[in-house]
Amino acid sequence: MDNIATYTDQEIVNAILNRDTFITKEFLYKKCYPLFKAIFDNYYTDCSDVIEFITEIYTYILYPHRETHKSKLEGFDFKCSLPQWLKIVTRNYCRYVYSRRIVLDSDIDVNDGRNLPSDDSLLSETKSLDTDDLRKVLLSMPNERYRELIRLRYLQEKSNEETASILGLSMPNYYNTHKRAKGQFCEALRKEGLL
Repeated sequence: MDNIATYTDQEIVNAILNRDTFITKEFLYKKCYPLFKAIFDNYYTDCSDVIEFITEIYTYILYPHRETHKSKLEGFDFKCSLPQWLKIVTRNYCRYVYSRRIVLDSDIDVNDGRNLPSDDSLLSETKSLDTDDLRKVLLSMPNERYRELIRLRYLQEKSNEETASILGLSMPNYYNTHKRAKGQFCEALRKEGLL
């Protein structure tokens, strides 16, 4: 087998652009995993885990720009190392996703008029449901990580810190995930006519 350490940045870029599965997995999913994990733990993302996050970044750097028809990776000019470039691009992407999320959240609040319930009211809401209804609501949530967060935080009544620790999330990432999980849970409750 080839050793990824023997490849130059130019060779790795060309291999990824040519959809070389082996090089892509070795470089992005193995060699750069710690880099992506650190960013995932400290920045806002819509992803449920690091692998999903890496896949999202992979898609992002290969997606052609509407006007130039060139991907971000094709525009890499080798003025820094490839891992350094990925770090910059990934952080900027997370900031962009976060800024878009703030706009979406504020639009929802203004147009919908329904704010998410506080932790205390959501806790009392879950206690008032019977087990079958609650199980049905949780199963209707599409994101497994969000389901687990709601189960730990509101059914097992773990603290935010305990829940974050069990899920392996930093506190900033936990609060972002928690907000999205509550939103998805409340939407599931509304669909079932329970909220």
